[in-house]
Amino acid sequence: MTHQEEDIHHFASLKVYPEIDDSIEIEIDENDLRIDTYRSSGKGGQGVNTTDSAIRITHLPTNIVVTCQNERSQIQNKDTALKVLKGKLYNLELEKKQSELNKFTSTKLNAFGSQIRSYVFHPYTMVKDHRTNFETGNGDKVLDGDLDDFIFAYLAMMKNDL
Repeated sequence: MTHQEEDIHHFASLKVYPEIDDSIEIEIDENDLRIDTYRSSGKGGQGVNTTDSAIRITHLPTNIVVTCQNERSQIQNKDTALKVLKGKLYNLELEKKQSELNKFTSTKLNAFGSQIRSYVFHPYTMVKDHRTNFETGNGDKVLDGDLDDFIFAYLAMMKNDL
């Protein structure tokens, strides 16, 4: 039986994501609110139409407006409206955080063949950048962090594309 050397190819993919704080605390500054009171409309008895129990709250920094006229009391309507406003501000913050995360996930490099560089260490040493076609035979130097030649090749390519 003869010894045959097998060609074994390995593939690794690396994604780097920023750490995003999951805790979102919503604190509302009273100075950021415009609170308007008005008379409720619709059914509800005599008291509903004769008192200014309905509430409209405008959050000035975001222009989010919430209204509440479900309760008979202005205080209860204000509390309910503030809860709704906090929920809307919370969702706004979640959307911002998701947008931040999407900046980093928009470039997907999962599929084989979409990699930026190839590293070969056996039977010879080579590192090749597939965007610029720049390659070097000194893989150890690249692994030690010397990427200057790759950066210059990429900048030259970008300059020519302009």
